[in-house]
Amino acid sequence: MPMKRLGLAGVAGLLAVAAPLGGALASGGGGGGGGGGGSMPSMTTPEYDPAVEYQNGMAAYQAGKFKDAARNFSHVTEAAPGEAHGWHMLGMAKVGAGDVKGGSKAFERALKIEPGSIDTAREYALTLVTLKLTDRANAELAKLKARATTCADTCADAAALKAAVTAVEQASTPAGAPAAALTTPGGLIFAPDGDAAYVRAVSLINERRYAEALVALDKAEAAFGAHPDVLTYQGYVWRKLGHLDQAEAHYRAALAIAPTHRGATEYYGELKVIEGDLPGAKVMLARLDAQCAFGCVEAEELRRWIDHNGDPGS
Repeated sequence: MPMKRLGLAGVAGLLAVAAPLGGALASGGGGGGGGGGGSMPSMTTPEYDPAVEYQNGMAAYQAGKFKDAARNFSHVTEAAPGEAHGWHMLGMAKVGAGDVKGGSKAFERALKIEPGSIDTAREYALTLVTLKLTDRANAELAKLKARATTCADTCADAAALKAAVTAVEQASTPAGAPAAALTTPGGLIFAPDGDAAYVRAVSLINERRYAEALVALDKAEAAFGAHPDVLTYQGYVWRKLGHLDQAEAHYRAALAIAPTHRGATEYYGELKVIEGDLPGAKVMLARLDAQCAFGCVEAEELRRWIDHNGDPGS
């Protein structure tokens, strides 16, 4: 199966959607006015299926069609305004389309709903840097630093916090640039050598040159330390090389750092299918379903693996 979700262009991502949609869709409203049957009907707002709009938005985002993605994610936020991830992805799409101010406002809205999101806090701070709102950017950086200090390299978010602080600090210097933060959920923040090594590894994996990919991933890890995306890719490569124990160790390490990492969760579930542990695979699938209020490709792919008992037809 080709790697497709942890690439550099999109996805977004290691952000989990926290709450189910429930009745989030906008209702059409009834007839207006009282009295006789001649009254005009009340105006209605368009009704969007947030799951469909989200999937369309992700497809457009991954294809680099940022304006289309922004439109889709705008529909998501209209239908489900209380979902932080919809606002986060709207911000990502707007920034990609060149509307940094609009992106910043979307990130700010997402943070009001989910103040603890490291990914959104990082992207919000980066937009403030780009907009030259230095005082506000420094305030957001100070918040991230305070969280990192409190964590003291012992909490599950230690790596993500350190990476976020580094990205904003680099962007705040003349030589820095917001592009140092990859626009993916749980995005990687690269040291200079790590960037090239990671890109090379992704290319090699897609070419099925797994032994070479493993070397490139080791170089990326050496450049900026363990990261769940790299660990997940390492697990995938070890699996393709037939070393299932090594694969499991890397998936477990990725999930220890980022318990809601969707890529690691999916691939760990696939590994369990390969090993004949369908109950264990279904546990991984349940975790994905709990995270993906709008649905997500990771859950659907693992579901396909389970349904076909390890022969997903790819």
